Amino acid sequence: MLSRFRGRDLGFRIGTGAFAAVIVVIVAGIGFELWRQSALSLQKFGFAFWLGDIWDPVSGEFGAKPFIWGTLYSSILALALATPISLGIAIFLSELCPARFRLPLTFLTELLAAIPSIVYGLWGIFVLVPAVRSFEQALPQALRATPLFSGPAVGVGMLSAVLILAIMVIPFTSSVAREVLKAVPNAQREAAYALGATKWEAIRAALFYARTGIIGSIILGFGRALGETMAVTIILSVSGVVTFNLISQANPSTIAANIALNFPDSSGIKINALIATGLVLFAITLVTNFIARAIISRSNVQ
Repeated sequence: MLSRFRGRDLGFRIGTGAFAAVIVVIVAGIGFELWRQSALSLQKFGFAFWLGDIWDPVSGEFGAKPFIWGTLYSSILALALATPISLGIAIFLSELCPARFRLPLTFLTELLAAIPSIVYGLWGIFVLVPAVRSFEQALPQALRATPLFSGPAVGVGMLSAVLILAIMVIPFTSSVAREVLKAVPNAQREAAYALGATKWEAIRAALFYARTGIIGSIILGFGRALGETMAVTIILSVSGVVTFNLISQANPSTIAANIALNFPDSSGIKINALIATGLVLFAITLVTNFIARAIISRSNVQ
C-alpha cells in the first residue's frame, strides 16, 4: 500500500514538473525562433544595427536605436506616473475604503484592465489628445523654451503616449498590489497597533511585509507598458529620432508600434530587421524580469 502511494506521489511530481518544463521550452523556443528569423539582418548590419539612427527601407538601412529608446523612454515615464497612483489605489481599497464602496471600486478598477487597448487608443486620440493639446498651449513660455516642451502644441506626441500607457498600467499594478496587501496577516497590523502605531504606521508595516509582491506588481505594469502596441500605434507617429522632447511630432516610436505598422507590407531584409527589433524587446523583457527577481531576492534576505 505504501509503495503504491509513493508511486502516485512520484508520478504526480513528474507530471507537474513536465508542465513546468513546458514553460521553459516555450520561452526558449520563442527566443530561438526570433534569433533565427533575425539572423540575416544581424549578419548584414552587425553591432551597428543596435546603435543605428536610420530606418530607411528604401535605401536598405536599418537601425533600431530610435525604437529601443522610444520603448524604454515611454515605458519608464509611464511607470513613474502610474506607480504612486496604483499604490495609492491599492492602499485605499485594502486599508482605508469603507466596506460599502470597496466592492464597486474594486470592480471598476478591474474593469479598466479588461478594456481592449484599441479602445484606449481611440479614447486617447479623441479625448486625451485634445486635452493634452490644451495643456501644451497653456504651458509658460519658460517651459516651452526647454528641450522637453519645445515645438508646436499639437497634442499628438510622446506626452500623450506616456499618459495613455500610465492609464493602462494603473489597473494591473493596483489590482495585484491590492491582493498582496489583502494577503498580509492581520497580526502584522494588530502588532503595530499594540505598540502604539498610528494608522499610517500600521499601513507602512503592511507595505514592508508585502514589499516583494508590490515589486512584482510594478514589474508586471512595466511589462504591460513595454509590450503595448495598438494604443501607442494610434497616438505616435513612426519617426526615427532619439529625443527627450515630449510634445514634438518628431518623436521616437516604440518597437511594438513600429512592427505593427510596418510588418504587413514588409518583405526581404526589412522583415528580418523588424523581427530583430522584436528580439530586442524580448531580451529587454527577460532582463527586466531577472532584475526584478534579484531585487525581490535581496529584499527577502533583508
